[in-house]
Amino acid sequence: MAVLPDLSTYLAFYAAAVALILTPGPDTMYVLTRGIQSRDAGVRSALGIATGVLVHTAAASLGLAALLRAAPAAYQVVKYAGAAYLLYLGVQAIRNDEFGSSTGSDSGTETDGDTAAATATGSFRRGVLVNALNPKVALFFLAFLPGFAGSGPDAAPRMLLLGATYAALTAVYLGGIGVASGRVGRALSSSATTSRLSWLGGGAMISLGLALAIE
Repeated sequence: MAVLPDLSTYLAFYAAAVALILTPGPDTMYVLTRGIQSRDAGVRSALGIATGVLVHTAAASLGLAALLRAAPAAYQVVKYAGAAYLLYLGVQAIRNDEFGSSTGSDSGTETDGDTAAATATGSFRRGVLVNALNPKVALFFLAFLPGFAGSGPDAAPRMLLLGATYAALTAVYLGGIGVASGRVGRALSSSATTSRLSWLGGGAMISLGLALAIE
Protein backbone atom coordinates (compact mmCIF):
# COMPACT_ATOMS: atom_id res chain seq x y z
CA MET A 1 0.00 0.00 0.00
CA ALA A 2 1.26 3.49 -0.75
CA VAL A 3 2.50 5.71 2.04
CA LEU A 4 -0.08 8.33 1.15
CA PRO A 5 -3.63 7.36 2.18
CA ASP A 6 -6.31 7.40 -0.49
CA LEU A 7 -8.31 10.60 -0.84
CA SER A 8 -11.51 9.28 0.74
CA THR A 9 -9.62 8.02 3.81
CA TYR A 10 -7.74 11.30 4.16
CA LEU A 11 -10.91 13.37 3.88
CA ALA A 12 -12.63 11.18 6.48
CA PHE A 13 -9.66 11.65 8.80
CA TYR A 14 -9.69 15.40 8.15
CA ALA A 15 -13.38 15.69 9.06
CA ALA A 16 -12.95 13.59 12.20
CA ALA A 17 -9.88 15.58 13.25
CA VAL A 18 -11.67 18.92 12.85
CA ALA A 19 -14.61 17.71 14.95
CA LEU A 20 -12.29 16.50 17.70
CA ILE A 21 -10.12 19.62 17.72
CA LEU A 22 -13.20 21.81 18.10
CA THR A 23 -14.14 19.94 21.30
CA PRO A 24 -13.02 22.06 24.30
CA GLY A 25 -10.49 20.59 26.69
CA PRO A 26 -7.31 21.39 28.67
CA ASP A 27 -5.49 22.53 25.53
CA THR A 28 -8.16 25.06 24.64
CA MET A 29 -8.36 26.35 28.20
CA TYR A 30 -4.60 26.77 28.41
CA VAL A 31 -4.46 28.77 25.17
CA LEU A 32 -7.38 30.93 26.30
CA THR A 33 -5.74 31.83 29.59
CA ARG A 34 -2.39 32.53 27.95
CA GLY A 35 -3.99 34.47 25.14
CA ILE A 36 -5.75 36.75 27.60
CA GLN A 37 -2.35 37.41 29.10
CA SER A 38 -0.94 38.37 25.69
CA ARG A 39 -1.55 37.50 22.06
CA ASP A 40 2.00 36.23 21.55
CA ALA A 41 1.75 33.97 24.60
CA GLY A 42 -1.52 32.53 23.29
CA VAL A 43 -0.13 31.84 19.83
CA ARG A 44 3.04 30.26 21.18
CA SER A 45 0.97 28.15 23.55
CA ALA A 46 -0.96 26.87 20.52
CA LEU A 47 2.30 26.03 18.74
CA GLY A 48 3.52 24.24 21.85
CA ILE A 49 0.38 22.13 22.01
CA ALA A 50 0.70 21.30 18.30
CA THR A 51 4.26 20.17 19.04
CA GLY A 52 2.89 17.98 21.80
CA VAL A 53 0.58 16.40 19.22
CA LEU A 54 3.66 15.54 17.17
CA VAL A 55 5.22 13.93 20.25
CA HIS A 56 2.15 11.72 20.70
CA THR A 57 2.15 10.91 16.98
CA ALA A 58 5.77 9.78 17.10
CA ALA A 59 5.08 7.73 20.23
CA ALA A 60 2.09 6.03 18.60
CA SER A 61 3.96 5.29 15.36
CA LEU A 62 6.90 3.80 17.28
CA GLY A 63 4.63 1.74 19.50
CA LEU A 64 5.61 3.62 22.66
CA ALA A 65 2.04 4.72 23.36
CA ALA A 66 1.06 1.05 23.53
CA LEU A 67 3.14 0.80 26.70
CA LEU A 68 0.68 3.06 28.49
CA ARG A 69 -2.16 0.72 27.60
CA ALA A 70 -0.20 -2.44 28.41
CA ALA A 71 1.35 -1.16 31.65
CA PRO A 72 -1.21 0.43 34.02
CA ALA A 73 1.59 1.63 36.31
CA ALA A 74 3.16 3.64 33.48
CA TYR A 75 -0.22 5.13 32.65
CA GLN A 76 -0.74 6.17 36.26
CA VAL A 77 2.70 7.80 36.45
CA VAL A 78 2.07 9.89 33.34
CA LYS A 79 -1.49 10.70 34.44
CA TYR A 80 -0.46 12.01 37.84
CA ALA A 81 2.48 13.90 36.35
CA GLY A 82 0.09 15.62 33.94
CA ALA A 83 -2.43 16.34 36.70
CA ALA A 84 0.28 17.75 38.96
CA TYR A 85 1.51 20.00 36.17
CA LEU A 86 -1.97 21.40 35.54
CA LEU A 87 -2.38 22.03 39.27
CA TYR A 88 1.00 23.76 39.33
CA LEU A 89 0.06 26.05 36.45
CA GLY A 90 -3.24 26.92 38.11
CA VAL A 91 -1.68 27.70 41.48
CA GLN A 92 1.08 29.77 39.87
CA ALA A 93 -1.48 31.79 37.93
CA ILE A 94 -3.40 32.62 41.10
CA ARG A 95 -0.40 33.25 43.36
CA ASN A 96 1.56 35.37 40.91
CA ASP A 97 -1.46 37.01 39.26
CA GLU A 98 0.64 36.65 36.11
CA PHE A 99 -2.30 37.13 33.78
CA GLY A 100 -3.19 40.42 35.38
CA SER A 101 0.37 41.72 35.33
CA SER A 102 0.66 41.84 31.57
CA THR A 103 -2.77 41.13 30.15
CA GLY A 104 -3.34 42.05 26.54
CA SER A 105 0.16 43.35 25.97
CA ASP A 106 1.63 42.84 22.55
CA SER A 107 4.50 45.29 22.96
CA GLY A 108 5.87 47.81 25.42
CA THR A 109 9.05 49.21 26.84
CA GLU A 110 12.32 47.32 26.50
CA THR A 111 11.90 45.77 29.94
CA ASP A 112 8.27 44.93 29.30
CA GLY A 113 9.23 43.47 25.94
CA ASP A 114 11.86 41.24 27.54
CA THR A 115 9.31 40.05 30.09
CA ALA A 116 6.72 39.39 27.39
CA ALA A 117 9.27 37.47 25.31
CA ALA A 118 10.21 35.31 28.28
CA THR A 119 6.53 34.70 29.04
CA ALA A 120 5.80 33.74 25.44
CA THR A 121 8.75 31.33 25.37
CA GLY A 122 7.58 29.77 28.61
CA SER A 123 4.08 29.47 27.18
CA PHE A 124 5.40 27.38 24.28
CA ARG A 125 7.29 25.04 26.59
CA ARG A 126 4.33 24.70 28.93
CA GLY A 127 2.02 24.10 25.99
CA VAL A 128 4.16 21.15 24.94
CA LEU A 129 4.03 19.71 28.46
CA VAL A 130 0.29 20.28 28.92
CA ASN A 131 -0.36 18.14 25.85
CA ALA A 132 2.50 15.64 26.11
CA LEU A 133 1.79 14.79 29.77
CA ASN A 134 -1.85 13.93 29.10
CA PRO A 135 -2.02 10.11 28.84
CA LYS A 136 -5.58 10.30 27.53
CA VAL A 137 -4.20 12.01 24.43
CA ALA A 138 -1.62 9.24 24.01
CA LEU A 139 -4.26 6.52 24.22
CA PHE A 140 -6.53 8.50 21.93
CA PHE A 141 -3.88 8.65 19.22
CA LEU A 142 -3.12 4.97 19.73
CA ALA A 143 -6.78 4.16 19.05
CA PHE A 144 -7.53 6.89 16.49
CA LEU A 145 -4.62 6.92 14.05
CA PRO A 146 -4.35 3.19 13.19
CA GLY A 147 -7.95 3.16 12.02
CA PHE A 148 -6.97 5.53 9.20
CA ALA A 149 -3.33 4.45 8.73
CA GLY A 150 -4.17 0.78 8.22
CA SER A 151 -1.55 -1.93 8.67
CA GLY A 152 1.56 -3.16 6.93
CA PRO A 153 5.06 -1.72 6.52
CA ASP A 154 3.77 1.69 5.43
CA ALA A 155 1.47 2.14 8.43
CA ALA A 156 4.01 4.09 10.52
CA PRO A 157 4.80 6.67 7.79
CA ARG A 158 1.09 7.12 7.11
CA MET A 159 0.50 7.59 10.82
CA LEU A 160 3.15 10.31 10.90
CA LEU A 161 1.52 12.05 7.94
CA LEU A 162 -1.91 11.94 9.56
CA GLY A 163 -0.49 13.11 12.87
CA ALA A 164 1.24 16.03 11.17
CA THR A 165 -2.09 16.97 9.60
CA TYR A 166 -3.75 16.85 13.02
CA ALA A 167 -0.97 19.00 14.48
CA ALA A 168 -1.32 21.58 11.70
CA LEU A 169 -5.08 21.81 12.21
CA THR A 170 -4.51 22.14 15.95
CA ALA A 171 -2.03 24.98 15.43
CA VAL A 172 -4.40 26.86 13.12
CA TYR A 173 -7.46 26.53 15.37
CA LEU A 174 -5.77 27.15 18.70
CA GLY A 175 -3.64 29.89 17.17
CA GLY A 176 -6.87 31.63 16.23
CA ILE A 177 -8.09 31.16 19.80
CA GLY A 178 -4.87 32.74 21.03
CA VAL A 179 -5.25 35.78 18.76
CA ALA A 180 -8.93 36.24 19.64
CA SER A 181 -8.36 35.92 23.39
CA GLY A 182 -5.46 38.36 23.10
CA ARG A 183 -7.86 40.95 21.72
CA VAL A 184 -10.26 40.25 24.57
CA GLY A 185 -7.41 40.70 27.02
CA ARG A 186 -6.54 44.08 25.54
CA ALA A 187 -10.17 45.18 25.77
CA LEU A 188 -10.43 44.05 29.41
CA SER A 189 -7.22 45.64 30.58
CA SER A 190 -8.32 47.10 33.93
CA SER A 191 -6.47 45.72 36.96
CA ALA A 192 -9.68 44.52 38.63
CA THR A 193 -10.79 42.63 35.54
CA THR A 194 -7.40 41.06 34.91
CA SER A 195 -7.20 39.92 38.53
CA ARG A 196 -10.55 38.16 38.14
CA LEU A 197 -9.34 36.60 34.88
CA SER A 198 -6.23 35.40 36.68
CA TRP A 199 -8.30 33.63 39.30
CA LEU A 200 -10.71 32.27 36.71
CA GLY A 201 -7.94 30.90 34.50
CA GLY A 202 -6.03 29.46 37.44
CA GLY A 203 -9.17 27.89 38.86
CA ALA A 204 -9.98 26.29 35.52
CA MET A 205 -6.50 24.75 35.28
CA ILE A 206 -6.79 23.43 38.84
CA SER A 207 -10.20 21.91 38.06
CA LEU A 208 -8.81 20.19 34.98
CA GLY A 209 -5.88 18.85 36.97
CA LEU A 210 -8.16 17.44 39.66
CA ALA A 211 -10.44 15.89 37.04
CA LEU A 212 -7.47 14.15 35.41
CA ALA A 213 -6.16 12.91 38.76
CA ILE A 214 -9.42 11.40 40.04
CA GLU A 215 -10.78 9.95 36.78
